[in-house]
Amino acid sequence: MKIAILSDTHDNVWKIDQALPYLRSADVAIHCGDLCSPFVVSRFGEGLGDTNVHVVWGNNDGDTFSISKVAQGYPQVILHGPFAKLELGGLRVAVNHYPDIARGLALSREFDLVCYGHDHTAYEETVGGCLLLNPGELMGLNGYSTLALLDPSSREVTWVNL
Repeated sequence: MKIAILSDTHDNVWKIDQALPYLRSADVAIHCGDLCSPFVVSRFGEGLGDTNVHVVWGNNDGDTFSISKVAQGYPQVILHGPFAKLELGGLRVAVNHYPDIARGLALSREFDLVCYGHDHTAYEETVGGCLLLNPGELMGLNGYSTLALLDPSSREVTWVNL
């Protein structure tokens, strides 16, 4: 199994298009917030194929009503609100947008994997047996665009720079 993890797309449809082949090659995807606009949901929905993407809200996802309405047309785009608790590839997974909350979730020892975004910095750390992972930003504001691919059985992370 392979899990694709991304965050902070901020409407950058060109980077989304570059990321889609990696997402389609995964069994499931996680988006850690800041899609931003409803048309981004359409881009994912039309480009993902059969790959499901679990999405949490970020601080820049302002029009959640319209985002939710568009997502209804794409069953593979699964919106969770500000927090998601998932079981993926045998891992207990928590997803939210914020680093401080993510660290607290990792320290709880309730999860094997905690994913977050917000600060646009690619990062991985093992905290008490839990993999704490920020895939970085897809949008490219800081001159780079990253996403992470995770093998849940080995917990090995492969970093993708677009």
